[in-house]
Amino acid sequence: MPAPVIYQPGLEARGPDETETIAALIETLRGISETTLEDGGHALRSVHAKSHGLLQGELTVLDNLPPELAQGVFARVASYPVVLRFSTTPGDLLDDGVSAPRGLGLKLIGVEGERLPGAEGAATQDFVMANAPAFAAPDPKAFLGNLKLLARTTDKAQGLKKALSAVLRGAEAVVETFGGKSPLLTTMGGQPLTHVLGETFYTQVPLLHGPYIAKLSVAPVSAGLVALVGKKVSVSGKPNGLRDALVDYFATHGGEWELRVQLCTDVTAMPIEDASVAWPEDRSPYVAVARIAVPPQPAWSEARSRAVDDGMAFSPWHGLAAHRPVGGIMRARKPAYAMSAEFRGKHNGCPMHEPARLEPGTLPG
Repeated sequence: MPAPVIYQPGLEARGPDETETIAALIETLRGISETTLEDGGHALRSVHAKSHGLLQGELTVLDNLPPELAQGVFARVASYPVVLRFSTTPGDLLDDGVSAPRGLGLKLIGVEGERLPGAEGAATQDFVMANAPAFAAPDPKAFLGNLKLLARTTDKAQGLKKALSAVLRGAEAVVETFGGKSPLLTTMGGQPLTHVLGETFYTQVPLLHGPYIAKLSVAPVSAGLVALVGKKVSVSGKPNGLRDALVDYFATHGGEWELRVQLCTDVTAMPIEDASVAWPEDRSPYVAVARIAVPPQPAWSEARSRAVDDGMAFSPWHGLAAHRPVGGIMRARKPAYAMSAEFRGKHNGCPMHEPARLEPGTLPG
């Protein structure tokens, strides 16, 4: 594999109107949250509002990593408590018949090292992921356009959304038959109705990996999880069918995932500012740096939702300077995620907090 690219500030390039675009993004996201608060009486995330699984496990950094991979939280062999939040992307709590891309938020606890600005005093490292290797928009301006489409349908016409979602799933199935995948179709409701635990998740957009630049992924590796890859889930008459499937699995099974790193080796083929480009794995494969183990447990409950959905915020800007997010989408996420967390804390009377410790079995049942 070619040598990884060393990060230089010149690799990031702000758009001429990026500040205004990000302000409009925040306004749009706040509007989504205000709509769902008015309709439901509870403040939700502007995106990824619905959780399907809230799990507690342990992340263990692998031994004998090469120097270019042994960076930041992966610099030495260690184990960390980790919270996993599985979700879907809309900002309202939809029937699972409206299929949408899936997300995974990871929060490692007890992490030491130089912190990112705004994350001082905490001991956590967050990684925010979705189940596609690239983002659905190349830059903040295109992201804003996508969000405005979603904002116009928030908390409206759920029956129509279900019908449209079925049509879009059919169209996406045709695309995938020919070896493709449409980010637009899946984002707008064409996500195949497969088991959430069979998904591979990606940061989609880059972050520093020590002096280098990388994307991360989390992939199922234990036999029970691998058996769920591509497995269909029936949600007919089950508004929380995806959650039910996840709860049923972890009632009697544990699971393991690999956390993998893909280093940037060519900034032309692996651009920093175009988030819609999947970095080619033939030029730089994803390589395992850690393993996540989760024992059987109650995977979702109202009490657990209050602790994680209402009490925790997941942001790529919560963490170490060695994993600083880079690129326009990541720059936009910093104030947008902060706004969402502040909004929820204010209106739910539950300010966000970064846990300093998490003993096994700490999350409510």
